[in-house]
Amino acid sequence: MNNITIKRIYNPVEESDGFRILVDRLWPRGMKKEDAGIDLWLKAVAPTDALRKWYHHDGGRWDEFRHKYLLELKDNPAVDELLLLIKEHKTVTLLYAARDAEQNHALVLLEFLQNR
Repeated sequence: MNNITIKRIYNPVEESDGFRILVDRLWPRGMKKEDAGIDLWLKAVAPTDALRKWYHHDGGRWDEFRHKYLLELKDNPAVDELLLLIKEHKTVTLLYAARDAEQNHALVLLEFLQNR
């Protein structure tokens, strides 16, 4: 599989990011679209609104959130679109806005993609 990384959208854009895909359902707070440096906003691959609201970055729910999101990804047609993009580009960076670098949906998405 090609090189896939994750990165917080608020971090500086780098040439090494390759094709940059925002994988959040909501636009990141305080980020101007012209400053985001994204190639695509793939909202549909993010957790559903119901799951996102249920989790609400509650670390005590992380394991259950991770499990539920992995189940969502298995039936999500947007994953096929993402896989095609990954095949088309040597390097893909999945962008997220969450502050927590250790418990966020982009980590789960990356894990899911690496296990396919």
